[in-house]
Amino acid sequence: MTVHKRSLFILFLFFCLSANAQTDLEKALFDMPDVRFEKIKTPDGFESAYLLNVRQQIDHKDASKGYFYQRVWFTHSGFDKATVINTAGYHCPANRIYEMTELLNANQLRVEHRFFGTSMPEPLDYQYLTMEQATADLHHVRELFGAIYKNKWVATGISKGGMTTIYYRYFYPDDVDVSVPYVAPVDTTFEDPRIYTFLRKQGSKECRRDIKEIQDRILDDRNDAMVRLKWFAKGKGQTFDYLGFEKAFEYSVLEYPFSFWQVGHQCKDIPSEDAPMDEIMEYFNKVVGMGLFSDQEIEQYGSHYYQAATQTGYYGYETAPFAERLKVLKGNPHATFVPKKMKVAYDKTLSNQLFDWTQSTGEKIIYIYGAVDTWTAAGVPKSKKVDSEWFFMEGKSHVDARIKNFTKVEKERFDAALERWGIR
Repeated sequence: MTVHKRSLFILFLFFCLSANAQTDLEKALFDMPDVRFEKIKTPDGFESAYLLNVRQQIDHKDASKGYFYQRVWFTHSGFDKATVINTAGYHCPANRIYEMTELLNANQLRVEHRFFGTSMPEPLDYQYLTMEQATADLHHVRELFGAIYKNKWVATGISKGGMTTIYYRYFYPDDVDVSVPYVAPVDTTFEDPRIYTFLRKQGSKECRRDIKEIQDRILDDRNDAMVRLKWFAKGKGQTFDYLGFEKAFEYSVLEYPFSFWQVGHQCKDIPSEDAPMDEIMEYFNKVVGMGLFSDQEIEQYGSHYYQAATQTGYYGYETAPFAERLKVLKGNPHATFVPKKMKVAYDKTLSNQLFDWTQSTGEKIIYIYGAVDTWTAAGVPKSKKVDSEWFFMEGKSHVDARIKNFTKVEKERFDAALERWGIR
């Protein structure tokens, strides 16, 4: 056989094998109950990818309550590879490959959280938006795909998705071998006081002073500030009927230090308190702005606010330092904005049970936090009673506390944990 013919034969054999593997995978998907699928663009380095709609019970304890379809982005690497299940906390409008998937060259299932995006039951009955129900969704996906992926399983998520990773492990400890939540808060009260303690101590005294001076200036010259913010909001198509513009304005001023540290802004970039208002407003809009308190974002994240106000907890704002400057907000206003202003009650039982579990029982979990991130204040503290690992990354925030930014020592400890637990 000539070199040319041999090359063509090898190429033909490769395509035949690839076609058979593809056929085997799609046959497995066809055979799965409760799954609809369509092929999508395959990310680089993977064999194939699909958009799935998985039928889920609205109430996992009572099938008579009906069903909805949950959006899942599925990326296939190989039947003999590990599988990463991404426990998203919100909507998932597109496929995305996560760090753990890349590190393990794994399959990935990115599961949109119930009551977000297209994963919406009809009618929308919020009594079924609980962590018990949300993690049961993940368990159902795990059961379906466990039939074809027999290797190791890892759960991972970021922020609220990271919190979901922890809850999922709590309710279904045998579903995955290792959990890797990033920047994940575990609030144990409706209004987590650890946030206030963090904001009083984070950074230098001078930086905290500069932050407050900006808040004072904006509140003192509120008319000038509000005119500029109204034009900015109009350009963005933002409305404020839920809160009212002035209340949303005061919320945004109170939110400023939280957002400043969460995203890792630099103290040197804070304008002087006597800078022109245009300069201050340009800076303020980069750090926080009013978008978080607009009708559009309140509606988009309404399900999140419901969960926080009823079961998972959240944070509030201290108004005492601005008592003479605030006109509409008093006390410690809360940062949740429940859909349609429903009357709800917070039950701390589950969040406290989860917290205690992380300290005494939850093992083979790798917690990754940024040391400057406000949400780290509400994170899971270290415990010597469990075989888990904690990383509090110096100088890192909510957006860059990632494995790719580990120091050499941190990466070595991370790798050693995976080897110890049989993932590598």
